[in-house]
Formats: sequence, structure tokens, C-alpha cells
Amino acid sequence: MKYSYNTDRMVCSSRIDVDIDENGVLRDAKIIGGCAGNTQGVCRLAIGQKAEDVVRQLSGIRCGAKKTSCPDQLARAIEEALAQAK
Repeated sequence: MKYSYNTDRMVCSSRIDVDIDENGVLRDAKIIGGCAGNTQGVCRLAIGQKAEDVVRQLSGIRCGAKKTSCPDQLARAIEEALAQAK
């Protein structure tokens, strides 16, 4: 299931696209905007993992004094996608 998520204005990225298969595995993830090297690295590490595991790993990560981050936003995007699939 493909899902697009508009990120919180507190982060540098603007949108996150995820694709989760029928087994709950993250098949693709793209963070649009943000620090290209970091966001690509996070996505590459997350792809192939169980979506719920990625959420557990990335939820709550902050960027400096901000209450969220691009990895945290990826976790939120996955959570929303999983909720929509139910």
C-alpha cells in the first residue's frame, strides 16, 4: 500500500512517501526535502524492515530543540499508513 504523508512544519522535509506490503514490510520510503544524505540513509536502513519495528525505532527522535525530526515523521507516516490499511 502506497501512502503519502505531509510532514509537520517543524521539520525540513515536506512530504514522506511509503510503500508497505501485505506482510507489513516497508518496501519503499522517500523523504522529500530535508538533509538529503541523512534522509536517504534513514530510508535505506528502514526499507525491508517490519513497518511496526521501524515505528518503534524512530518514534520520538528529536532534531535539536524541535519536538520532532525527519525520522520521527517517517514513523508517523508509517503509523498513519498502517491505520488506513485496517
